[in-house]
Amino acid sequence: MSLTAASLPDDPAALKVMILQLQATLRAHDLLVQSLRMRIARLKRQAFGKGSEKIAREIEQLEFALESLQVAQAEVAPPPEPESVETTLVSAAPDEQGDGDAPEKAPRRRPRVSPDTPRERRELDPGETCPDCGGALRLVGEDVSQILDMITARLKLIEVARPKKSCRCCERMVQCPAPTRPIPGSLAGPSLLAFILVAKYDDHLPLYRLNEIFARMGADIPDTTLAGWCGGAMKTLAPLVELIRKDVLASDLLHADDTPIRVLDRSKKAELGKGVKEGRIWAYVRDQRPWSGTAPPAVAYHFSPDRKGEHSQKHLGAGKGILQADAYAGFKDLYLAEGNGEARFREAACWAHLRRAFFEVEKETGSEIAREALERIGALYDIEAQINGRSADERRAVRQAHSRPKVRAFKAWAEEQLEYISGKSDLAKAFRYALNRWDAFCLFLEDGRVAIDNNPAERAMRPIGIGRKNWLFAGNDAGGETLARAMTLIESAKLSGLDPQAYLADVLARINDHINPRLYELLPWNWKPLPAGDNKIAA
Repeated sequence: MSLTAASLPDDPAALKVMILQLQATLRAHDLLVQSLRMRIARLKRQAFGKGSEKIAREIEQLEFALESLQVAQAEVAPPPEPESVETTLVSAAPDEQGDGDAPEKAPRRRPRVSPDTPRERRELDPGETCPDCGGALRLVGEDVSQILDMITARLKLIEVARPKKSCRCCERMVQCPAPTRPIPGSLAGPSLLAFILVAKYDDHLPLYRLNEIFARMGADIPDTTLAGWCGGAMKTLAPLVELIRKDVLASDLLHADDTPIRVLDRSKKAELGKGVKEGRIWAYVRDQRPWSGTAPPAVAYHFSPDRKGEHSQKHLGAGKGILQADAYAGFKDLYLAEGNGEARFREAACWAHLRRAFFEVEKETGSEIAREALERIGALYDIEAQINGRSADERRAVRQAHSRPKVRAFKAWAEEQLEYISGKSDLAKAFRYALNRWDAFCLFLEDGRVAIDNNPAERAMRPIGIGRKNWLFAGNDAGGETLARAMTLIESAKLSGLDPQAYLADVLARINDHINPRLYELLPWNWKPLPAGDNKIAA
């Protein structure tokens, strides 16, 4: 119930009772909020383990409940202190490990805005004379408060007029050439196409929802037209996507992972019309920031209609180096020695993947051995936290001095434990998983560039997991490939610290007029926007 001054009783005793009741309600809300936060934190640690789809749905439900509680709590809470914004680049760094529980009470964080955000000053001047005596006023200071507001998006119809003129002397007809469009013959401008692509492939809005959004803006754009614009825009951007993929996959150190997506299978009949099959989205990530490498971070996505190992071999082409991934059997051929006695790729294993196996055992059985395994692995992560961002040579030196003894001790301890536990238990499986791939688990000790885990690739998979809950399935294999191409552009732009919508709008406005050999200038890590006024039609 909303309280007003008029509805409050005049009796002080009654007011005290109301205050005590309100405080009790707020405390109960606060305890429930903290409980939900801790539960969500624990579930997120398992998000890529066994039963990840079920866990993802539970996380979504809990986050919705948490959001509703916070809104309800804000309704009954006392008015907050005046807020202000923090001027900084708005970027939420992902949790590297994702293993810690939520704090007992999350600190209140101020809103943050980019320094490029437009600012408007509204001055409330009391005038030049005193309202009481009429005397002259002099400025002694000012109080400044802030209001963060929004300029509502709206559509704009641009009419491109090209007057025809004839020469009075030679009668020659003169007319400016028509400007190029992102999609030849299409009504859609570059900024509109960028909005649609980001809304569909980054915000994960189905096209029918975009149709409703545009209807509120005064334009009825059918779903089929929106689908055609998405396909046409990605066809225009295809050469740039291939450049990103080629550049990323040429790296000698990659993180790799894959995740399923549902694809309509028109060869099958199902109860509700068409059948559904399982396709795969593959991600190959180049991220040298942890060891101060010079190559820019980027990710290349690919689609395949199944999970056969031939697809990863095709994606990686003639590449060679180090591949950090899970124990997927399809990568096995990449690690085998070829005719010259050397393998194309050396395998780097993921300690986070191993840690999750022990975490599951400890959670289900309370095993002291599993808990000790978690503590031993956690000690390795403590060392990693101290060397993140340092050079590869420094990282290797620290690992050799501090991590190597702990890794050797872990192996000896694991071999000892296998002699006393059931060979069919999940705990034994976790130990054998590590010991059977021990060289791959130790590679990070030998090469300072190698990460302790495959978290960069797993983070690259998260947008696909979020999208699955919204668009449910791809229409066909071609739709899966379009998704992979769009994600390659959008996620690589985000890794370069760009606003993907601004980036795509500028690139779509320029790409058809760009000299093909200089297309590399439009890659996210090379891109520089045109100066204001250089592209009046696109604006």
